[in-house]
Amino acid sequence: MTKLDAIKSKVSTAEEFARKIWLAGLGAYGKSFDEVQGQYEKLNTEAGKMFNELVTKGEQLEGEAKGKIKEKTNIESRVAEVRSKLGLDKQSNDEKIAELSAKIDALTTAVAKLSAEK
Repeated sequence: MTKLDAIKSKVSTAEEFARKIWLAGLGAYGKSFDEVQGQYEKLNTEAGKMFNELVTKGEQLEGEAKGKIKEKTNIESRVAEVRSKLGLDKQSNDEKIAELSAKIDALTTAVAKLSAEK
């Protein structure tokens, strides 16, 4: 083997080694890309699942809230109805006292008139 053949052999070996380094780097990039893509797909699937679970929970809470609001509204309308029947919804206490005093005065006058007639 001549010196030229030895140099060509070493250059060929160096080229082959450089090619293998290039291929190893390319393989590492490809493997990393595959792993990242797998992680992305997994996260995307989990995010979609989580979103759907949150929507379901939100619908459940909305239904419960509507039920409670309806129940509260029914209770409030019943209380308002009772207050109205008892006369507690329109007049203040001072107005009620004045109204009752006027009725008592009218009854007292009527009783006095009836007593005078006998």
